[in-house]
Amino acid sequence: MNFAALLSKEIEKAKPAGTSDSTSAQNDKYIKRSELEKQRQAAYLAEQQAAKTAKEEASRKKRKFEEEEAERNRVREEKRARLAEESRKRREEEEARLEKARRKRLGLPELPPKKEDTSTSENDEIPDDADLDAKLRKLNQPVRLFGESNKQRFRRYQRLTAKSASGFTSLELVPEEDMKVTRVPKDPQGRKYLYRQLATYFTVVLREWEIALNARPADVKDSFQGKAATNAFLQSRENMKPLFRKFEKGELDTLDAVVEIVQATQERRYVDANDAYLRLSIGKA
Repeated sequence: MNFAALLSKEIEKAKPAGTSDSTSAQNDKYIKRSELEKQRQAAYLAEQQAAKTAKEEASRKKRKFEEEEAERNRVREEKRARLAEESRKRREEEEARLEKARRKRLGLPELPPKKEDTSTSENDEIPDDADLDAKLRKLNQPVRLFGESNKQRFRRYQRLTAKSASGFTSLELVPEEDMKVTRVPKDPQGRKYLYRQLATYFTVVLREWEIALNARPADVKDSFQGKAATNAFLQSRENMKPLFRKFEKGELDTLDAVVEIVQATQERRYVDANDAYLRLSIGKA
């Protein structure tokens, strides 16, 4: 029998319980500095990785929110632009309808259909916003209509400030709806009002003629036909001045013939108006 093994066995039996556990616990109290440093570095790296992950997640959420907000803004801008364009078209259609009814009531020829926006030529310099705002306010006009661009505002200002023939006569012009002539009155008061009607009608005709000429593109104005049309208007405007003087004095010998021409024109009987003009100018052949 091995004596050393028996002795070791007996010594183990003689040891109190828990001695080995306390020994191992005492050994656990003492950790190497290298192990402690490894644990600290591992905890630091884990903390940095968690912070990086959280930062990336926050950045991703922020980027997603900005993209969604940009998309919402784009949709809103497109909707606003579409509504503005629809409003502009409705306004232009209403203006065209009213203008057509007005020209029909006054016996003026219909305007040619619009092909493109040529009211403002490339050579026309659009003033800055502040200057244009001041000019429109000076005319007691709204600074900007709904959906109106700067070019459209400038066109509106040009129409408002267009040169007209209203300075040709000192007579008080009648409203356009009241300038339709029917017959030559016998009483002096009725004749005086008739002269105002005639002056108003020819003023409107000259003004519409001038506006139509100014609305042409620059290349058309500079062409041979364009210059000829401008010269014809200027000559006609100059030739109308003596007639306006006659209206002011109330001394027109050919009043019946002029009323016949104007009445036929207002009723859109242009052939009859031309025949009446020929009878007035050269008589019956």
